[in-house]
Amino acid sequence: MATIHHHHLPLLHNPTPPAFKPKILCKNSKNDAAFEEKKSGFVDYDKGIHHVSTQVSGIRKDQIPQRYRIRVQGDRFQKDWSVSQVVQKVLELDHKSDDIEGLLNRWVGRFARKNFPLLIKEITQKGSIEHSILVFRWMKNQRNYCARTDIYNMMIRLHARHNWTDQARGLFFEMQKWRCKPDAETCNALINAHGRSGQWRWAMNIMEDMLQKAIPPSRSTYNNLINACGSSGNWREALKLCKKMTENGVGPDLVTHNIILSAYKTGAQYEKALSYFELMKGTNIRPDTTTLNIMIYCLTKLGQYEKAIGIFKSMREKRAECHPDVVTFTSIIHLYSVNGQIENCRAVFSTIVAEGLKPNIVSYNTLMGAYASHGMNKEALSVFNAIKNSGLRPDVVSYTSLLNSYGRSQQPKKAREVFEMMRRDKLKPNLVSYNAMIDAYGSNGLLAEAVEVLREMEQDGIYPNAVSICTLLAACGRCSRKVNIDVVLQAAERRHIKLNTIAYNSSIGSYMNVGEFEKATSMYRSMRKSKVIPDAVTFTVLISGCCKMSKYCEALEFLSEMMDLKIPMTKEAYSSVICAYSKQASALTKYASLLIYRKWKEISFLLLFDIC
Repeated sequence: MATIHHHHLPLLHNPTPPAFKPKILCKNSKNDAAFEEKKSGFVDYDKGIHHVSTQVSGIRKDQIPQRYRIRVQGDRFQKDWSVSQVVQKVLELDHKSDDIEGLLNRWVGRFARKNFPLLIKEITQKGSIEHSILVFRWMKNQRNYCARTDIYNMMIRLHARHNWTDQARGLFFEMQKWRCKPDAETCNALINAHGRSGQWRWAMNIMEDMLQKAIPPSRSTYNNLINACGSSGNWREALKLCKKMTENGVGPDLVTHNIILSAYKTGAQYEKALSYFELMKGTNIRPDTTTLNIMIYCLTKLGQYEKAIGIFKSMREKRAECHPDVVTFTSIIHLYSVNGQIENCRAVFSTIVAEGLKPNIVSYNTLMGAYASHGMNKEALSVFNAIKNSGLRPDVVSYTSLLNSYGRSQQPKKAREVFEMMRRDKLKPNLVSYNAMIDAYGSNGLLAEAVEVLREMEQDGIYPNAVSICTLLAACGRCSRKVNIDVVLQAAERRHIKLNTIAYNSSIGSYMNVGEFEKATSMYRSMRKSKVIPDAVTFTVLISGCCKMSKYCEALEFLSEMMDLKIPMTKEAYSSVICAYSKQASALTKYASLLIYRKWKEISFLLLFDIC
């Protein structure tokens, strides 16, 4: 479940409607000019700036009821502002200030009930939730206010955008107390709110309530519900809903397909995403930029770089259909980073600017991550400064990437300076930040400092994970501290941290580095007992470690087990066994010699094949 942040502003006011409210009717109810939206634009070609604004007049002084028109004509404090002018004046005020109510009480348009939906619509579109809540509170205290479903729908949608799920749910119950009947739009907004916060079961319950109240779900309803499941990684539930959607006569559209693909992506089902994309091609629905961005991401995760680059090139060639956006270019930067092509990362980033697009914080962070992975701290610092110069604010990922670049370039003191600078800028380091700091110390042989960072992160309320343990184990191996290896493993056990394949590989390698063969093999047996699947690295570490300690029979046994498990051989494992056979074949037993000879022929052929 995602954490819901409760803010200081109270949401629910007047939870029960008053017993009696006088009706005040607006004259000129068919005045269409009051509701026209006039757009005005401003373009500066030299600076490359364009701005489009919409002006909404609303019902003015000459259109409000006669009794109020007479009242305000002689009052110089009453102001006949348009709705857009009121919104602008409200946004200029501090949302904590009481002047908002005083400002709105001077507005002539408050006497016209039909101005209220226009006011809420425009202020919610601006996205300021604090101002919107204060205006909504003021509105409900007006004598001529009449509760409407569309007003509540706009407020619920705004709370959904800000992930205020509990408050959105409160509005849902409040509107029913004011005798406003929820419709399909209300349920869609509420499902969207729960989906954004990862509360997909709540979203499913809302759907059930809709069906019970005979509210027909629309395509948007299904899309929001599928997205609620998919964004939480429940791709199976997302598929069931898609099937149910089709059975109920509501056909999926491009948005639906993109949500399903995104669900596969979130659930790390990359092969399934590719298969679904192939099925999608057989329909009349053409993929858009979002679809192809997901495909590039999945292909990158599967290591199919050429296919991903092919999709990117086709997008650039067919500009009219699927033009690459910032997300596309950022995904390609990540692809080149994973592939080790750092120069191409910089070239693609420059292309973003050349194409007239504005890099976002994710684009900058991806480029910084590419530099950091190779210890290029000067280049990473240059990108960090470019973030500030562009008007963006570096986030935790930005600082962590810069920290990591110093750690990998053997500058742990600089890494610590960046870590402290992050705190001074009122950003809380996350788990990745602490792990990068542990690695910065551990990779440079500063084991005591690395352990101190582990204690520091726990004091900060962040619990270590398997990556933290892996990093400490690797540091122990480099420092040849076999006592510390046991301590780290005991610390992981006390904290109920389950070791993964990488963690087991680190512990086995650390024990081998300090000459603890028995403990290394014991860790391997524990790994198999815990049903953690070993990989090529596991056996490479075991085989090479055995050969370094002249345990050639044991090396051969691990090689045989590796082949039985059908784990792809590595050149390091081949080289270790071939070296062992060439040096100690005469010292082995007859049985072992025959077994090695049989494996020798297989290994030699495979090694030669790999070399070719």
